[in-house]
Amino acid sequence: MIGCEDIKKGVAIRMDGYIWVCIDFQHIKPGKGNTVMRCKFKNVVDGRVLERTWNVGFKLEDVVIEHRDYQYLYKEGEDFIFMSLETYEQAPIAKDLITGVEYMKENDVVTVVSDTTDGTVLYAEMPIKTNLRIAHSEPGIKGDTATNTLKPATLETGVEIRVPLFINEGDLITVDTRDGSYVGRVKE
Repeated sequence: MIGCEDIKKGVAIRMDGYIWVCIDFQHIKPGKGNTVMRCKFKNVVDGRVLERTWNVGFKLEDVVIEHRDYQYLYKEGEDFIFMSLETYEQAPIAKDLITGVEYMKENDVVTVVSDTTDGTVLYAEMPIKTNLRIAHSEPGIKGDTATNTLKPATLETGVEIRVPLFINEGDLITVDTRDGSYVGRVKE
């Protein structure tokens, strides 16, 4: 059990039959009355966000989670096969548990978050930024760097994103895996 005053960002609790991770918290001391904790949680299964307020001293069931790096090897059916970088064991992870899966290519390293009590995988996270090569794009025109006009481009993973007009086929770019936005071009 954990007191609500001990909740910080990244702390996981079990509430309403689900595991929730704290994404924001406030310790509020009003001039009159009890001190309260206002916390915002994210459900690890479906991503729902929930806000709760408790009086200081309220006890919650805490969950010990661990973050480990795994390397993506290959896809088998609907599951993705990963290898632990510490133990070299292979583990299948379902597609819906991986954030940024559409930007993942072989040998990418992801962070896998699991419950230490039973070893179940809660979710896997791609790094926020990743470098990908442009597989197909219409050629850019010299001098088209002055405006913020974007064009469609297909990445090596098969996902289509919007990139500036000066990006050409074969260029290596940095992509934000949270929303698929273009970040910048990588110099090789």
